[in-house]
Amino acid sequence: AASAASAASAASAAASSRPAVTITKTSSTSSSRLESLRKKLAEEDVTGSSTLHDFAVPESDRFESGASTTTGTTIQRKKAAPRPAKILPKPSWLKAQPATSDNYRALRSTVRELGLATVCEEAKCPNIGECWGGGDDSVATATIMIMGDTCTRGCSFCAVKTSRAPPPLDPNEPEKVATAVTKWGLGYVVLTSVDRDDLEDQGAGHFRSVVQSLKKNDPDIIVEALTPDFRGELDLVELVATSGLDVYAHNIETVERLQKRVRDRRAGYVQSLSVLRHVKEVNQIALTKTSLMLGLGETDDDIRATMNDLRENDVDVITFGQYLQPSRRHLPVKEYVTPEKYAEWQEEAEGLGFKYVASGPLVRSSYKAGEFFLKNLVKEREAAMAESSAASN
Repeated sequence: AASAASAASAASAAASSRPAVTITKTSSTSSSRLESLRKKLAEEDVTGSSTLHDFAVPESDRFESGASTTTGTTIQRKKAAPRPAKILPKPSWLKAQPATSDNYRALRSTVRELGLATVCEEAKCPNIGECWGGGDDSVATATIMIMGDTCTRGCSFCAVKTSRAPPPLDPNEPEKVATAVTKWGLGYVVLTSVDRDDLEDQGAGHFRSVVQSLKKNDPDIIVEALTPDFRGELDLVELVATSGLDVYAHNIETVERLQKRVRDRRAGYVQSLSVLRHVKEVNQIALTKTSLMLGLGETDDDIRATMNDLRENDVDVITFGQYLQPSRRHLPVKEYVTPEKYAEWQEEAEGLGFKYVASGPLVRSSYKAGEFFLKNLVKEREAAMAESSAASN
């Protein structure tokens, strides 16, 4: 027993004489985390697709070679795995104007100052530099998004934030929008909104108030309203359609076959057609307008069937544009449609009787290219209706 106690005492003394051991994290921990991250990104590449950065930044080597560990061993780090073949490379024709002009900065300043949202920013539109910056005539165009920046829907293609309970509406928004438009000196303004399924009237009354505020401030301004489907409740559609607007736009987004995959479950092809049809039933002066994204896997026959359905419902204006995937969480691009093909669709749509067609890779539903034409078209239609009314009296 004495011998055992003596041995234990000696061991204790030896331990106390040793320096304290300090535990530090080595690069092996960082290395393992890095490998874990690489693995995760590789998995995302297999299941997802390219981000907007992939459109702007070329592929390059991401990892260096010849790095050393703490033990002095040199390791050769591999390059990132090549992207899967199904992720399509950026085509040469997809180039947008940079957002750097004085007009762009001035318009953005007004948006921030008044606490407004624009679909140009929220939906990451590639044309923001061109539309906000203006063209050769320096006329800027912006699509103001009312009723907040958070949507109650969750479409697979859209970059706008989503929530089941967005913040309440701003009761001062109609006046704020009118103030912004006056500052910009616009003669043609585009309004759009998020879906607000959380509200009893889904925001239709608020939309109507914004249009009427604009018209009260400037009776000659042309107002285009790009609206939700209001779940197909036509009394709500009528509330907006009879607000004094000039162009009623509602996007059907894609062909009938792809609706369930692309849009929120509460949206639908037939429902959207009913919205556009009802506008003409309650407002004979307003133009109706819709938009199709291409590159989601639709066929030529799908597109032709959609155009025929739209004309049967007396839709006046159609736009075609390339779908671009906002993030890895969104639908991948199936095809980049060539500019030549867009020209063919424009010619075919015009042949079906659409009064105006905008078709191109970077065209969006509220793209400024057609607004001056539409302004004249609205004025001509109003003059014709007034002439017809005077003749009947």
